[in-house]
Amino acid sequence: MTDRPVMMLTGGSRGIGADIARAAQALGWHVSLGLRDTAAIPEGLDPEALDTFAYDATDRDAEEAWAEIVVARHGRVDAIVASAGIFTSSSIVEASEAEVDTLLEVNLRAPRRLAMASWAALKEGGRGRVIILGSLSGKRVASAGSGLYSVSKFAAIGLAHALRYEGWDHGIRATAICPGLVATDMGETAAGGARAAEEMTQPQEVAHLVMEAIGLSNTASVPEIHINCRTDGIF
Repeated sequence: MTDRPVMMLTGGSRGIGADIARAAQALGWHVSLGLRDTAAIPEGLDPEALDTFAYDATDRDAEEAWAEIVVARHGRVDAIVASAGIFTSSSIVEASEAEVDTLLEVNLRAPRRLAMASWAALKEGGRGRVIILGSLSGKRVASAGSGLYSVSKFAAIGLAHALRYEGWDHGIRATAICPGLVATDMGETAAGGARAAEEMTQPQEVAHLVMEAIGLSNTASVPEIHINCRTDGIF
């Protein structure tokens, strides 16, 4: 069993997820990373406060199996962070059903399954935390090329709000983290060369806000956090 709080984190091999893992460990958390490649452990993590699980967000049995292992090993789950996600610039009217299904599977259904699989453990502690990595693309559609991706992120933000209501009386607090362009591989792809990486929000800044949201008391719930590197309407 583990005395320190335990976080289950997807998408932690690089980018925002890797920085969340490092930030969590710096604050005393044990991190269980769900990775497609369990050898792809990011640098700077303490192996004594880390375990990994071979995780594929399109495998509908993965989350339950992972949560069972974490609870059996540590006796607790204090936070889940759904950071894994995929981007597409395909047209909303031209994308195939298979592409839409994959996008929703990774960006929406997998985070819901992760919450479902860990729900009993999150309730047990009385202050479980759920973080869904949304996007400002889940708050507005900025271009035709981001439309389909935006649909998936609108749904992901809705999931965070639904989980917030579902878990409220059990001390579970859920937050949707909504960054604009972040200096990651995905962010640079989305920018299409229009903005240099050093002008984008840095992933460690997003990680800092994630841990701030997790660290708040049950009386200071923040439903959404918006982060941007440019003026963009009300964001």
